[in-house]
Amino acid sequence: MRPDDIDERIIAALSQDARASYGAIGTRVGLSAPAVKRRVDRLRSAGVIQGFTVRVDARRMGQAVEAFVELFCEGKVSPERLRVMVAGVPQVRAAYTVAGDADALLHVVTTDMAEFERVLERIRDHRGVAKTQSTMVLSRL
Repeated sequence: MRPDDIDERIIAALSQDARASYGAIGTRVGLSAPAVKRRVDRLRSAGVIQGFTVRVDARRMGQAVEAFVELFCEGKVSPERLRVMVAGVPQVRAAYTVAGDADALLHVVTTDMAEFERVLERIRDHRGVAKTQSTMVLSRL
């Protein structure tokens, strides 16, 4: 299934506010609430929409340090091995395999620099990790 223009506008509305009512979304895209619901159900059944989530302001949760960490491994490493490396680290909010020199890119959020340092050490302790390179987030745009 390939989403059409209206489906894409519905997805955009849900991306901005996953709790928006079907009626509110319908007003934005020019459909009735039942028509929006049918489309959302179809998009979910087709796997286009895989779930709904909440965005949290980490700073308001007392998590003041945010960084993107490039993970470099020795030799070849599978995505599953990378997943295992970070699976038990709750401060890793997201992990991605990437093209380029790094093997993975990690989004890390911690309460302070001391916790960030502990998280880096925990990640570096895995067999096969050659190095990490961190880029600290100053502000979100």
